[in-house]
Amino acid sequence: MSTYAIVGAGLAGAKAAQTLREEGFTGEIVLIGAEQERPYERPPLSKGYLKGTTELAKVYVHDPGWYAEHDVRLLLGVAATAVDPDGHTVHLASGERQPYDKLLIATGATPRPLPVEGADLEGVHYLRTLADSQALRAAFAHQGNVVIIGGGWIGLETAAAAREAGCAVTIVEPDPAPLYRTFGPAVGEIFAELHRRHGVDLRLGVSVASLGGTAHARTVVTSDGQALPADDVVVGIGAAPNVELARGAGLEVANGIVVDASLRTSHPDIYAAGDVAEAMNPLLGRPIRVEHWANALNGGPAAARAMLGHDVVYDRVPYFFTDQFELGMEFSGDITGHDRVVYRGSVDSLEFIAFWLKEGRVLAGMNVNVWDMTEKIQELVRAGYGGTAVDPARLADPAVPLDDLLAG
Repeated sequence: MSTYAIVGAGLAGAKAAQTLREEGFTGEIVLIGAEQERPYERPPLSKGYLKGTTELAKVYVHDPGWYAEHDVRLLLGVAATAVDPDGHTVHLASGERQPYDKLLIATGATPRPLPVEGADLEGVHYLRTLADSQALRAAFAHQGNVVIIGGGWIGLETAAAAREAGCAVTIVEPDPAPLYRTFGPAVGEIFAELHRRHGVDLRLGVSVASLGGTAHARTVVTSDGQALPADDVVVGIGAAPNVELARGAGLEVANGIVVDASLRTSHPDIYAAGDVAEAMNPLLGRPIRVEHWANALNGGPAAARAMLGHDVVYDRVPYFFTDQFELGMEFSGDITGHDRVVYRGSVDSLEFIAFWLKEGRVLAGMNVNVWDMTEKIQELVRAGYGGTAVDPARLADPAVPLDDLLAG
């Protein structure tokens, strides 16, 4: 009987196990996770669960009994310490050695630590795990001063949750706008204004020099000499893929575990999916590592089918979403190389779609409080990467259906 092992009991790993069973695999499935929690989804940790609007039971990928019912051996609280590709074995911290015929690595990413004096003080939080989110919920309940370091997705979403909980919130971001490297200055400023309207103090163009305090962080000192009062500090300065197992196994590693369009690594019996994988995306024509829920949701099943010998080409349009205050947003595509941004709708009322273009080709689209548009936007993105240009004036005109832009 064949054994398929999955290292990483998050969304990608759990969905891979589910897909293996749905596709008729009858061999042994072993799902290995370093956390004590059964597989759960991460978006609620900075959104609904953090704000208290999503109950804990809704966070998990499967019900507690699903794994036993589907004959998936779930090993929790046990870290994988090494992979022996030649021996087809995973070494576990418990001392156990888990043999496999095929292996999926879905170990995710780890928040980048803040490299300044005082970063190890109490009251400094990161957000990656369910326990992290629970700690932040408890901290925000005190309605104190919260300083958030980093104006990316984690920073902005935790800022919104903290403000809605009644905290005084300051964001420190070295770039001139939030999400500057994701969207550029104009769209980043839309998010900046949203947070300012809700009372968030944005300190842009400055970095953190140090954290002050004895046992507990009490101040955040910025590069321009300001000392910001802090009862709690949230660090959201990016995440690094957990590639240690792959590197130790001699697999090719770059900005993540290097995989082909079928999510196969440089070893024919080892695959990688989710945040940890740098996958060749045939649509974009280059490798890309995507740290978002949709990539784990779809990448895990794609890897599972490839492990079963199916002809898999993982060429999905990168997608992510966010909810901050009254703003709900979905984004599809990749803005790399764009030369202009076109808006359709009203930016002032936060009901619009933004498109990033290069030579008239749509590279990406973001719908803000305009719903049921993702499929149409992704069709435009696929066409754009395929070489089809659109008329920017018609693209900006809400009276022109998006479908018509590709009709010739």
